[in-house]
Amino acid sequence: MKKFALILSLFLGLSVVTACSSTPDNDDDKSAEELYVKGYKLLNKDQYQKSAETFEKVELEHPYSKWATKAKLMGAYAYYKDNKYDDAIISLDRFIKFHPGNKDIAYAYYLKALCYYDQITSVEKDQGNTEEAYKALQQVIFRFPDTDYAQDARLKLDLTRDHLAGKEMEIGRYYLSQNNYLSALNRFSTVVNDYQTTSHIEEALYRQVELYSILGMTAEADNAAKVLGHNYPKSKWYAKAKSLLKGETKN
Repeated sequence: MKKFALILSLFLGLSVVTACSSTPDNDDDKSAEELYVKGYKLLNKDQYQKSAETFEKVELEHPYSKWATKAKLMGAYAYYKDNKYDDAIISLDRFIKFHPGNKDIAYAYYLKALCYYDQITSVEKDQGNTEEAYKALQQVIFRFPDTDYAQDARLKLDLTRDHLAGKEMEIGRYYLSQNNYLSALNRFSTVVNDYQTTSHIEEALYRQVELYSILGMTAEADNAAKVLGHNYPKSKWYAKAKSLLKGETKN
């Protein structure tokens, strides 16, 4: 992303690259600045593991240098690029804990959210990372509402919410197929109550109509159908709900 390129360039001045361009490759006795530049060059060559290790050397060998703080964040980014999300999150948590007032703290929170967001899997699988992404994205929006990171986080939060709703629907359909009607109803009702702006709301409302009808809760079924019809009058799910209530279909 362009944001990443911009952040990386801000961490490293052009004069620094020029000044250190002729340093030997041997890391012995290298200054913090020289190690930092080496890590940056490795990052640009897509040698992410070596880059992360080099940035860690900056922290270990020069812990009180100004470059050590920068290296924490750069090392986390290198791990992120290498798809080593757990290592990246550990580095980011350290950065957030020890440098809460740093000018790049918003980016640290945002990158942590991306580490979870990029691990979101299909709704058939465990959604632990989706839930963590949701919480982390909320933190970005809450703490840094006027930043570009918050703007992007809002978009990703919508997609994350849709994914969580999709998981509820997946479980609800399974319970329905097993004739476990109350458990299915609870799942669909969660979508109706907590995920009203997602793409799953129309089917969730229909499933309420279906399950209330099965359970003999006529008034509740009629009410769910009215909500569905009022908000989505042209929806295929509303057409199915009307047919269901008229006794024309059982599915």
